[in-house]
Amino acid sequence: MHFRRLVRHTLLLAMLSATAARAGTLVIESWRVDDKTLWEKVLIPAFEKNHPGIEVKFAPTAPTEYDSSLAARLAGGTAGDLIACRPFDVSLSLYKKGHLEKLDGKPGMQNFSPTATVAWQTDDGKDTFCMPVASVIHGFLYNKKIFKKLNLQPPKTVDEFFTVLETLKKSGVTPLALGTADQWESSQMVYTNIGPNFWRGEEGRKALIAGKARLTDAPFVEALTFEQRMGAYLGRGASAQTYGDSQNQFALGRAAIYPTGSWDISYFSQTPGLELGAFAPPVRKAGDACFISDHMDIGIGVNKKARNKEDAYRFLAWVGSQEFADIYTNRVTGFFSLSNHLISVRDPVAKQMAEWRNSCASTIRFNAQVLNRGQPSMESELWNINSQVLNGKLAPKDAAARLQNGFAKWYKPQQK
Repeated sequence: MHFRRLVRHTLLLAMLSATAARAGTLVIESWRVDDKTLWEKVLIPAFEKNHPGIEVKFAPTAPTEYDSSLAARLAGGTAGDLIACRPFDVSLSLYKKGHLEKLDGKPGMQNFSPTATVAWQTDDGKDTFCMPVASVIHGFLYNKKIFKKLNLQPPKTVDEFFTVLETLKKSGVTPLALGTADQWESSQMVYTNIGPNFWRGEEGRKALIAGKARLTDAPFVEALTFEQRMGAYLGRGASAQTYGDSQNQFALGRAAIYPTGSWDISYFSQTPGLELGAFAPPVRKAGDACFISDHMDIGIGVNKKARNKEDAYRFLAWVGSQEFADIYTNRVTGFFSLSNHLISVRDPVAKQMAEWRNSCASTIRFNAQVLNRGQPSMESELWNINSQVLNGKLAPKDAAARLQNGFAKWYKPQQK
């Protein structure tokens, strides 16, 4: 009897120690330094409340150092259990090197549509290696007071858009808070914002990847022509104006419209007296289907060498839950959950942008998948070429030819 009790006692101790070994500290790697307080004060306590015994630590690295330092830690076996994933090729490279677990079929993944997971899948779509967290939506913010004063309505079509810009200009108001000094805004806040309505979103993007469309085709040239027309409505000295200058110009009410993404909402919502509105990229003509750039920003993956893999999957299942989606969407204003859950967005401007998903088809920045892999770099070409088009230094047809020639140099499906 005494021996049996001893065996039972030993087994119980072994089970308890195994449980203790499982319930350790989970470490999350991320580049989102700005989100540290949110994770530590809101998200992690919400998770730990219903998962006693699992401690979570958020360990961010500066965005400019994240990719290289994370790669080094993963290679050295010292990285955290959970990895914040950038979209497309950076995370795909980590998966191909064997650093990230395959997540297909894992709890929580069922709450995401195929379009939500595309940024964290292999090219053939067979393996998913990060759970989607959030995306940003592109569009235009506008100053409601200026619009009201001039009796203007948010434009819906290309013609209406330029009528509004012309009215603003004639009234002595700088129509667009936009500069080209930093270049990236020309591409990411203008061309890939307004372009999907011309190349029909995913249809045009996938046709480029398949080699069935060229960047010299009419839809892509028309988007550049739209951009060229916008150039006439920038403020003085726009070629020397930085992103920060544009934010400041719009915040101070010195320009009426700001081409941007939803990430800027929280910045402007802190400006006293600024009444914000938002409108979607204009369609070519009334009745046309609309498309929005709903671009994947961040996902979360599981380190293949995670010390605490079982709990990492528990945490991941929670990231795929309604509770997480609600907190993240409403506390990180302008970053929208990619899950299928119905979320009530509380910020009025963010809510307005999120509702575009109900009437417009979502697409991503067309060069984000596959098209950035060669030289010349599609991303840097887009920055340079679009800023020149906005500055009136490069004609749309010439810009399109230069983009296409650079693309065809390295991408075989474009060489047919």
